[in-house]
Amino acid sequence: MARTTQNLQLYNTLTREKARFKPLDPAHIRLYVCGPTVYDFAHIGNARPVIVFDVLYRLLSHLFGREHVTYVRNITDVDDKINARALRDFPDLPLNAAIAKVTKTTADQFHADVAALGCLEPTHEPRATDNIQQMQDMIAALIAKGHAYEAEGEVLFDTASMADYGALSKRNLDEQQAGARIEVEAHKRNAADFVLWKGSSETEPGWESPWGRGRPGWHIECSAMSNRYLWDAVADQLSDDAKAHAHEFDIHGGGLDLIFPHHENEIAQSRCAHDAGAMARVWMHNGFLQVEGEKMSKSLGNFITINELLATDKFGGRKWPGEVLRLAMLMTHYREPIDFSVRKLEEASNILERWYQLAGKALPERDADWENEIVDQALSNDLNTPDAIRRLSTLADAVRDQPEAAGRFKQVANLLGFLTQTKSEWDAAKRADVTLSDDEILAQIAARHAARQAKDWAEGDRIRDELLKMGIQLKDAKNPETGEIETTWEVKR
Repeated sequence: MARTTQNLQLYNTLTREKARFKPLDPAHIRLYVCGPTVYDFAHIGNARPVIVFDVLYRLLSHLFGREHVTYVRNITDVDDKINARALRDFPDLPLNAAIAKVTKTTADQFHADVAALGCLEPTHEPRATDNIQQMQDMIAALIAKGHAYEAEGEVLFDTASMADYGALSKRNLDEQQAGARIEVEAHKRNAADFVLWKGSSETEPGWESPWGRGRPGWHIECSAMSNRYLWDAVADQLSDDAKAHAHEFDIHGGGLDLIFPHHENEIAQSRCAHDAGAMARVWMHNGFLQVEGEKMSKSLGNFITINELLATDKFGGRKWPGEVLRLAMLMTHYREPIDFSVRKLEEASNILERWYQLAGKALPERDADWENEIVDQALSNDLNTPDAIRRLSTLADAVRDQPEAAGRFKQVANLLGFLTQTKSEWDAAKRADVTLSDDEILAQIAARHAARQAKDWAEGDRIRDELLKMGIQLKDAKNPETGEIETTWEVKR
């Protein structure tokens, strides 16, 4: 095992401490991250956990070997929000057909968006609708063990049956009940009890079950899918030490907003169904996102999907490539709140431009010392990506005049998912946003030159500024041989 595996420290929401990561089985690192509910296009807040845990996946793969890491990110494709969207958007279709249309469209867009963000595909991407039997089996086990009960067409988890319910969010049951804002529903034993299975009408999607035709609650989905792919599928391959911790895995990730109730309820279901001491050993949560200092919302007009950022000029008056969005996200530590702004995107774009100029000279070499500096001192310190980016920029400055070192710099940048394109691909992507042809740009440069020759400085400035608005930056430099001013151009986002 590589030396650097001993240095990895991660902050655990469950313990509220940062500690050295000790995998249950170093040959089988297991990671689960809550994925999208596919009722609408993913917004930039959804992009943050996808990017953060992609970096974690890359880091674990670097330390332990890709073949030793299993990364599961689910898709929730059964949910009341999906039903509502299907009825709204496709009122003339049968509900099942409308739901299928909504989930396919949004899932396909999600995959395209996260690929543009430079994110690797997870090892498994299970869908809730493909795991209904696993959910029913878990619910049946909870009922049999006295942790769930049937009431008025629903199956509910009995939170009072779990002595330490609330350990992740640090909310005890009495506090939750005292702070309830609504009356306890008549069929619930406790205000905090939550739905495992609920009945479906003839106009709602549903599956036959021992408790009647119905559909799963949200929380049971992730408990069932994580257990299927991170325990059932690999249990016979695990070390004896790992087998002693049945139905447990290494890391569970997601956004801060999922701590309660989603992750708290996942823990309750999984531990009680399997009589397990834990569900995941380490719980990691990324912080919230604001846009230009305000909470993102449609009412404020600052709600931005990933696709809108990549494909339109809605934010900052221009399109932003996925790699720029990725860097802008990682310039803030994952546990800190992030203020997403045009200024931050511009800063990220300028950094990447500088890196690509260097990487264009790249040679296929590696440098273990550079890699270990980034991995040991930055990424292994609770995924400190801002520190890693600072160190990368320092390295970039140090090797700017050393073409033989550029390849090694690129290898280190790849650990964070950057410089995955060639410089020509990066330049071509920028050029694709420019509506003028090369001949048209040269004609504008000639017109500017003529205006300056005629001392019409205002016209010359106007042409320069108009080109800049279209993404074309002009550079004037004196020819050392003739002494004349010559103008070149480049695409500038």
